[in-house]
Amino acid sequence: MSERVPSVSGMARTTVEYRCGECGWVSPVWVGRCRECRAWGSVAEAAPTASATRAASPRAAALRITEVAAEEARAVPTGLGELDRVLGEGLVPGAVVLLAGEPGVGKSTLLLEAAASWARTGRSTLYVTAEESAAQVRRRADRTGALCPELYLAAESDLATILGHVEELAPTLLVLDSVQTVSADGTDGVPGGVTQVREVTNALVRVAKRRAMAVLIIGHVTKEGSIAGPRTLEHLVDVVLSFEGDRQSGFRMVRAAKNRFGPADEVGCFEMTERGIEEVRDPSGLFTSAQGEPAAGVAVTVTLEGRRPLLAEVQALVAPSASPAPRRVTHGVDASRVAMQLAVLHRRARIKTATKDVYVSTVGGVRLADPAADLAVAVAVAAAAGGWHPATRFVALGEVGLSGELRRVPDTARRLAEAERLGVTVALVPRASGVTAGGALAVLEVGTVAEALDTVWAELTDHSRSAQPRAWQTGDRPL
Repeated sequence: MSERVPSVSGMARTTVEYRCGECGWVSPVWVGRCRECRAWGSVAEAAPTASATRAASPRAAALRITEVAAEEARAVPTGLGELDRVLGEGLVPGAVVLLAGEPGVGKSTLLLEAAASWARTGRSTLYVTAEESAAQVRRRADRTGALCPELYLAAESDLATILGHVEELAPTLLVLDSVQTVSADGTDGVPGGVTQVREVTNALVRVAKRRAMAVLIIGHVTKEGSIAGPRTLEHLVDVVLSFEGDRQSGFRMVRAAKNRFGPADEVGCFEMTERGIEEVRDPSGLFTSAQGEPAAGVAVTVTLEGRRPLLAEVQALVAPSASPAPRRVTHGVDASRVAMQLAVLHRRARIKTATKDVYVSTVGGVRLADPAADLAVAVAVAAAAGGWHPATRFVALGEVGLSGELRRVPDTARRLAEAERLGVTVALVPRASGVTAGGALAVLEVGTVAEALDTVWAELTDHSRSAQPRAWQTGDRPL
């Protein structure tokens, strides 16, 4: 921040600082490349600002906390149950929500449907598009069924004009698409720059709190997947949501990275269809195959997405390699964790895959980052290498250590309850997990990977359909 310092002659002079237009990094001297974000040509001289602040008379007297009406911060449902789940039962009047995601993932479609659902309850809603024309948004609304008389549409990119629409219509919900394309007159920088984005967001926060109007803002992401703009943007808003999904898959997830009004570890599930984005209230069926009987090289686990347990299927294929460097191909699972599982299987369970190609994939495009899926990956690879056909459907939970031991995973009881709800009859869990068999679900506790494979072979495998007979007595498991 600029300040006045005395010079040698007794006169006051102004210190000059330079600020990066991409990340906001400050330097006392000009440099050609930002030392924080490594961007070239983004550092420029910052305008001096006044540092003296005088006390002013408050507009309203401070109240005792017991005298503040809590009903004013009560959440109002948007009409999209999965979005309300992530927000914490709905939108709070005066809340500012930032939704970020990759291009083409469906951010505009999701918020257009949320705005239409909000407007169908008779509440005035304003949708501002700064990237598309009004006709383009109308065509999307026709396709997704998001037409409603109380939904107003404005194609504007000037902040002052947008605020004028707000004063004229007095909406209860404002949707802005997107904050990086709106410009504020009288503010340095270009639209999407640090100064412009900060000023636009600050103005929207002020008007949202003053009018008790909920605001939904769409934001872009960088190549690294983080939210574009200054980091302070996430601190200015009340809720930060991340919209994720694979373009080759219709499945989408909304995650809460920050939420002042609800849990910050919740997720909402959606599916992109020709009619727009539809809610998926029971997503476990999307990540498991619909075949009638279990197949070789297949294992099912229960992962936690936020606080929601989801069944996910891991498929493995082990084949002879024609190359001196066998291939390791993964999709939906971390390649480094799969490599670790192969090493543990080779060393601790005598499942040899050093000369074979190994392919590991998930069903439905789900990405498994939960360590609880380690045991399912190990079982799937071992079953694919030995040609074991499971006799029944089961789930495998457990984190695998380098010594081959199985470690407990959090919320085991919740995971098993979801598996039992979906008709699973057997669960393979680490020893001392603190769960007991109940209902139709049989819980088998094991301590190591080798013990888990012994249990799968002895109790859960259809030997009449398996490719090779059991060979535990020789010290080597079937390959």
